[in-house]
Amino acid sequence: MKAAGILTLIGCLVTGAESKIYTRCKLAKIFSRAGLDNYWGFSLGNWICMAYYESGYNTTAQRVLDDGSIDYGIFQINSFTWCRHGKLRENNHCHVACSALITDDLTDAIICAKKIVKETQGMNYWQGWKKHCEGRDLSDWKKGCEVS
Repeated sequence: MKAAGILTLIGCLVTGAESKIYTRCKLAKIFSRAGLDNYWGFSLGNWICMAYYESGYNTTAQRVLDDGSIDYGIFQINSFTWCRHGKLRENNHCHVACSALITDDLTDAIICAKKIVKETQGMNYWQGWKKHCEGRDLSDWKKGCEVS
């Protein structure tokens, strides 16, 4: 009986820790509702393409960089400049804990991504966007997703 209870608890913990990987169309709908389509002149296709190449639409994606900082979440937002990971040297321009950027609720990640686009050089912040999305026809990224 105890073993079954422990296995159930472990199953709940593992399930809670699993990452959420969105589909392209689900993200298109979320991004559209959040006002990302044509935000600072960047079409919805830009956002969907960028999220794909940055994280593969994985909400819990994390990448440790050579300088010790970490990129977090669906947009791979960096801990040194944009969020608080717990180190004193971090700037936290988005006024958010980095852990808030790796949840299934994309609200904080979207607010921070908007701030990055507005306060830097647009989407040039994201290397995945620069390499794979910039200057390309991105209309197919929202094709078939029932978004305007």
